[in-house]
Amino acid sequence: MPDLSTSTFILPPDAQMSADQQQLTAQILAFTTAHLHDATSAVFVLTGDAGSGKSAALAHAFTQVQAAARSKAPGELVGTDNYLLVNHNEMLKVYKEVAAATSALRVKDFMKPTPFINGMRKRGHKADVVFIDEAHLLLSQSDPFNKFTGDNQLDGILQLARVVVLVFDPQQVVKLKSHWDPHMLQRHLRGHAVAEFNLDGQMRVQDAQVSEWINRLVQGRLTALPQPTEFELRVFADGQPLYDWVQARDRMFGLSRLIATSDFPFRVYTDQKWFVHAGSLTLPWDKINFTDRPWAGRPETVHEVGSIYTIQGFDLNYAGVILGPSVDYDAASDRIIVHPDSFEDTEAFRKHPGLPDPDAAKDAIILHTMNILLKRGRKGLGIYAVRPALWQRLLELSRR
Repeated sequence: MPDLSTSTFILPPDAQMSADQQQLTAQILAFTTAHLHDATSAVFVLTGDAGSGKSAALAHAFTQVQAAARSKAPGELVGTDNYLLVNHNEMLKVYKEVAAATSALRVKDFMKPTPFINGMRKRGHKADVVFIDEAHLLLSQSDPFNKFTGDNQLDGILQLARVVVLVFDPQQVVKLKSHWDPHMLQRHLRGHAVAEFNLDGQMRVQDAQVSEWINRLVQGRLTALPQPTEFELRVFADGQPLYDWVQARDRMFGLSRLIATSDFPFRVYTDQKWFVHAGSLTLPWDKINFTDRPWAGRPETVHEVGSIYTIQGFDLNYAGVILGPSVDYDAASDRIIVHPDSFEDTEAFRKHPGLPDPDAAKDAIILHTMNILLKRGRKGLGIYAVRPALWQRLLELSRR
């Protein structure tokens, strides 16, 4: 099997878990065995920013649980029926490929939430331990297209598992139909025994100054670009030199790609090519990936532009990020502003009943998308903003 660790959340076989990740695994195992026979499902919540190593830690802990479940030695977890769920096609492919090469895992251990819920209900069965990666992508309303008829996927899973271990980051919610915030999560977990663990390190972006600068930018605050020695941070005045930079970095270091906010027209189920326009650059959007390899791990995709749907949860060495027309600059306040009417992902904005402030939720989705894209690169980040006022301001800040 090719080494998936180069482009995904999967750690290399010889990688060392951080002290926090080791502590997390121990706490998950202890929590699981302590609550396996509770009358009401118990929930372990793992939080952390994009790039903090949540998925890697979750995958490691799940492997430990399944090794114990399939062990011939006596133990609390022997014979338990456990699953890992993720509502993300590309990440599910990775989990299944890893399962095929790991003795403690089976491909059937990994599912999307809707098939798990529907299958368990049909069988009248209850799982022992259910891990949920990217739980902020769980549907929070019915979705006939995905054959989910309930009101909330988390509620359905809580009814069908004795212990639930989930990853939650409200800053990575990218659709109204999977709208979550911390208060909403708390409401759905009332009456359950809950433990929480926060991974507060940054394991992807390999410079703390850059990570902090991105955080300020996503909050709307424009500050001078840091000058890191171990990370390349650049602003470009046009999309073509950004693309040239990405190609050069890919030839030198591998795993470098262009990615963009969802501000350029596209339709999913069509043979037509859809394009991203960034200054003098025009490149095709990514398409539905019917292969078993992650989008970023396929060499031909260096000539495409990746989206939130192909890059969320994955790593790059160098990321070239195109900020489209939905992200702008207001000179009067010297702040980032957003234009939801320029956001082309109509599915992301599909109405969600009961949202107290739909307009604020739309603004947040754009900023979440921006945050996820800007934190893909381990070694470097290049930025081009389509809105002239924004790229001019970013260029000014890069020269200080």
